[in-house]
Amino acid sequence: MKRILYLTFYFEPDLCAGSFRNSPLVKELAGQAGQDIHIEVITTLPNRYSSFEADALAYEQYENLSIHRVAIPKHQSGMKDQILSFREYYSKARKIAKGKKYDLVIASSSRLFTAYLGYTIAKKQHIPLYLDIRDIFYDTLEDVLKDGFLKKIALPIIKRIEKRTFGYAKHINLISGGFKSYFSRYRQAIYSFYPNGVDNIFIDANNSEIPINREEQPVKTIVYAGNLGEGQGLHKIIPEAAKALEGRFQFLIIGDGGAKEKLEEQLESLNVGNVELRAPVKRDELIAIYLKADFLFVHLNNYRAFEKVLPSKLFELATFPLPIIAGVGGFASEFVQDNIENTILFEPCNVEEFVKKMNIYQYKKINRVSFIERFKRDTVNREMAATMLKYI
Repeated sequence: MKRILYLTFYFEPDLCAGSFRNSPLVKELAGQAGQDIHIEVITTLPNRYSSFEADALAYEQYENLSIHRVAIPKHQSGMKDQILSFREYYSKARKIAKGKKYDLVIASSSRLFTAYLGYTIAKKQHIPLYLDIRDIFYDTLEDVLKDGFLKKIALPIIKRIEKRTFGYAKHINLISGGFKSYFSRYRQAIYSFYPNGVDNIFIDANNSEIPINREEQPVKTIVYAGNLGEGQGLHKIIPEAAKALEGRFQFLIIGDGGAKEKLEEQLESLNVGNVELRAPVKRDELIAIYLKADFLFVHLNNYRAFEKVLPSKLFELATFPLPIIAGVGGFASEFVQDNIENTILFEPCNVEEFVKKMNIYQYKKINRVSFIERFKRDTVNREMAATMLKYI
């Protein structure tokens, strides 16, 4: 029997883009593989948000699929916490894989080290490595690290790890077309560009009519749900914008993350009264909230690295007929303009532009039927899984 090792730091029932991408993809892969190929997933127990807990088994076994969930220390998503968490995952994953013979290693990675873990195992066994790259870690660190001395030490190390990992990979899937130029130096790999997709749970939720027509509501609700980290930079946009839009708009922010405290401090400092913060919720609860909202919100910090990314949240929000407020730049901005109707697009962290566009926007709802059809997660996963199995 052939064996595939599948590495992903996040997996169901965790609440994050990595989990939502890899959980259905693994199931599709197992379905296509059949009984002659066994897939072994090494992931972590739910840990994305300290304020959200979900029960999950440390080990599960199905017909041709086994799942190992590694326990890692509780963390607040800060840089130090993330390093300690990845180190624990790396160490325990190596122990689980030790002594086993695989025919292919697949690694889905946003912060490089899951990809590097895959590289160390694949290289040692002289087998193909398939990478699914969800972020460019080097670029992100260049923007995030403020300490000049730390940056001088860390970035060359990251670059060496990157060269070894990407330089060995047989196939590299890039989740955003904006990453293409960065990877042009690694010419030995075959490339694909399968993005995030639209999940059935959101498609099904939009098959029924929205129960409340809210066009005439005097105060409209803007909903954001997701991570509250430096990458999203909500503390740079929400407090000042909400203050300026007070009386006409109510903001509901659902989530947790390393920059939540900054957001709370800014809201308190400006005495903002139209922003409500809630802890993360499960997807069925979130859908019920989306269905009662007037606007859906997505935002990235104004880091140069984020000009290349394509937020998975866009695919989730575009299934609803509501207007989307998108503070994104670069490739994501181009993608929105080309593919998603009825959006209020503004430059990341630009409070003045955001407020101005909200004040002149004429409210409407549009069903994005063609977008949903084109980017169904089922379709993306079916095609992507087929490319993986070519290396067995």
